[in-house]
Amino acid sequence: MKTFKMLSLGVVKDDEVIDYPLIDGIIINQENSHRSWVLEMLMELDYKESFDRMMETGHIYDVKVVISYPGNEPATFEVAIYDVKVMGHQVSVLMKGTLKRARRKYAETLLSELLEDGLEGEELLERFESDMRTRPGLRKDESKA
Repeated sequence: MKTFKMLSLGVVKDDEVIDYPLIDGIIINQENSHRSWVLEMLMELDYKESFDRMMETGHIYDVKVVISYPGNEPATFEVAIYDVKVMGHQVSVLMKGTLKRARRKYAETLLSELLEDGLEGEELLERFESDMRTRPGLRKDESKA
């Protein structure tokens, strides 16, 4: 097993990423035949109801996680929520799942799509910087779905 520091968590809902601020987080690669990962995060109690509802549905969610360093590209996992537990004035959320296909060339693909859309100059730069922060879905990914 390998453990990593989790710096941020975003849950993908309706092609939008909803970010949840973390107090602390850990991610564990179980290195087993199922390629399983365990994600546990500690956050403000305000988010308990949101994660309770997600857990009750039993759905699988896509989450985007920044691991180890703030500059790292978010990794996308398909997870189920296994536990939501109050710990003092905070909530612990436990998720288990698998790592989705690695997307190592997000910046290049995004830039290509923005150029295809006819953006240039300052408008291109602003949109590129904005989209690199928010990480919207790419058309090339949608065509594979």
